Amino acid sequence: MKVNIVVKTNSSKGPLVESQPDGSLIVFLREAALEGKANRALVKILADYYKLPKTRIKIVHGKASKHKMVELD
Repeated sequence: MKVNIVVKTNSSKGPLVESQPDGSLIVFLREAALEGKANRALVKILADYYKLPKTRIKIVHGKASKHKMVELD
């Protein structure tokens, strides 16, 4: 399954996942978008949200963007 995600980094609301009516997600993270910290935090929060191991979550598009597509196995 593929999910479109908008990531909000350096957020005081985070870590938080908000589901949107179109099936996409907005993810608020406390981590900065430096050296992959935000991507690692995103994978961790999605693993908790979907109750999957982190190894089954892969960022397919947008590794350097706030708009990402994530594949869940």
